[in-house]
Amino acid sequence: MKRFLPLLVLLLSVAFVGNTLRTPKNPAAFDVHGFGQLPVLVNGRLKPLDTVARSSLLQLQGRQTVTTRDGRKLLPTEWLLDVAFRPDLADTYPHFEIVHPDVLAVFDLKMQDGQGEKRFSLNQLTPKIAELQRQAKLADPVEAAVRTPFQRAVIQLYGNLVHYQRLRHALVSPGRPDFLGDLIKFQDGVKAGVDAVRAKQAGQPHDEAAAKAMTEIGEQFVIMAESTTFFVIPPEADNADLTAWKATGAALLETFRNGRVNATALAYAGFAHAWRNEKPEQFNKLVELLRSDLAKRFASQLQKCEAETRFNAAQPFYSSTTLYALALFLGIFSWLAWPDALGRAAFWLVAVAWVVATTGIVARMWLEGRPPVTNLYSSALFVGWGAAGLCLVLEYFYKNAVGSVAAGAIGFSTLLIAHHLSLSGDTLEMMRAVLDSNFWLATHVIVVTAGYSATFLAGFLAIIYILRGVFTKTLDKGTADALTRMVYGIVCFATLFSFVGTILGGIWADQSWGRFWGWDPKENGALLIVMWNAIILHARWGGMIKQRGLMALAVGGNIITGWSWFGTNMLGVGLHSYGFTDAAFVALSGFVISQIVLIGLASLPAGWWRSSGFREAKT
Repeated sequence: MKRFLPLLVLLLSVAFVGNTLRTPKNPAAFDVHGFGQLPVLVNGRLKPLDTVARSSLLQLQGRQTVTTRDGRKLLPTEWLLDVAFRPDLADTYPHFEIVHPDVLAVFDLKMQDGQGEKRFSLNQLTPKIAELQRQAKLADPVEAAVRTPFQRAVIQLYGNLVHYQRLRHALVSPGRPDFLGDLIKFQDGVKAGVDAVRAKQAGQPHDEAAAKAMTEIGEQFVIMAESTTFFVIPPEADNADLTAWKATGAALLETFRNGRVNATALAYAGFAHAWRNEKPEQFNKLVELLRSDLAKRFASQLQKCEAETRFNAAQPFYSSTTLYALALFLGIFSWLAWPDALGRAAFWLVAVAWVVATTGIVARMWLEGRPPVTNLYSSALFVGWGAAGLCLVLEYFYKNAVGSVAAGAIGFSTLLIAHHLSLSGDTLEMMRAVLDSNFWLATHVIVVTAGYSATFLAGFLAIIYILRGVFTKTLDKGTADALTRMVYGIVCFATLFSFVGTILGGIWADQSWGRFWGWDPKENGALLIVMWNAIILHARWGGMIKQRGLMALAVGGNIITGWSWFGTNMLGVGLHSYGFTDAAFVALSGFVISQIVLIGLASLPAGWWRSSGFREAKT
């Protein structure tokens, strides 16, 4: 059994990943997945409606599925279809997450009133939305860095409600239950209606009913155009300019000028009619016709949208997170029993997780047309990926499960961080103009992020040394010497990449902002990483520290790198600040405290170390 365990684990992990790659099936007769592949322009990026649905749900409630009051589980695109085409039903879904007790008090709600004690529907919030607006107006002028937790929660919830309203107005007018019929009547009578409105404005005899109907529906189009930032209407010609895409309301307003209702807007009204009236054949036919029409003019964009939908369904980083966690536990257990079998099984789990993460990162690069690191989310993916790759190399040579455990811990942690960073919206965002340089993104950003990966890896290897030495008897002299060589080698690697990456960042800053160095908090953080790694190496070379001292300083590198990576972004000052957040501050503070405790453990007198081979180890 032990002999075949690594092979069995490898086969099961491959089967688990393969299962995620299967073509998703529609939950019912409606071609929901086909609808989710249709393109929409949001924030300068063309993406499928499936991505809009998933990122919206993550923003509203922190997860990608919706469970209705009667226990039905909806796919993200199903939820979006109800929001756009059956808003009265969608307003009953508990998809607004509220955890701050004072915000609940604004709505006279209790935790028990929400699904899971934290998710609430729009109908539950509607009676007190005016009060929420008042609180949001009071909080808005306050700088983000000094807002109270209540003010931040109010701003976030108000923003989520605005986002929800934008979704409701993106495809059809939510106030018209038969929007398709309204558009057909509108097209048939647009000329007469426009003439009646003009005659009325000129004080001439006119058809009052036609003028009133035309004015009313025109106002609805204006509301639709002004209430959404989702542009689903493509240009009628093969136009690569993304600014030519329009909101549905804006496209319908053009009917007053050309006398013809936009075909895509008419198709979305048809979707609404079919979805509301349970007509899957009509719905599916419209999906087929619209995709066929778009493919004639926007084949490459539609191909990317289809690929992104498959990428979303596969969720490669979720699969990697699961495999890294399993590898972590198997690696730890291998130090207690079956070291060879469990150690090799953990190695294969890490290898499969790393390959899946690599595939996911490459897919994101192709979809975005960018190098792998463009924002905080992608930096978390890359830091974990780089550290896990180095761990595979270490494990290949040392075969002591240390590399697998470190890869499992870092891979799981960084992907968990990435998940929480994804809650703010689409992670494939457009680059700011000053950062729009694939060359520097592929050089400075990758090199300096590789320095982050290596510094964290050295720190996590040191944590393994400390915990095994203080709390277990598994840290024999051979393992300790191996860990020491690992940490030393990784610190050398980290020093080189951090130094080169920082220099490259200065050159980029000189080209972008006209100065090489400006003592920006992010620049200082990068310099601190270089200096800290240099301190470790010089202290080691000068004989000032031995094994335990090396490990204590390596753990200190986790604090420095964590601050440079996240802390500088929360200061609210500098060119690299992304704003203060409670969750990030609490998590970073907890992480720093845990590292200080570990440094204290490394500094304990030799008698505290349970591993007999290290009681004599010098600090």
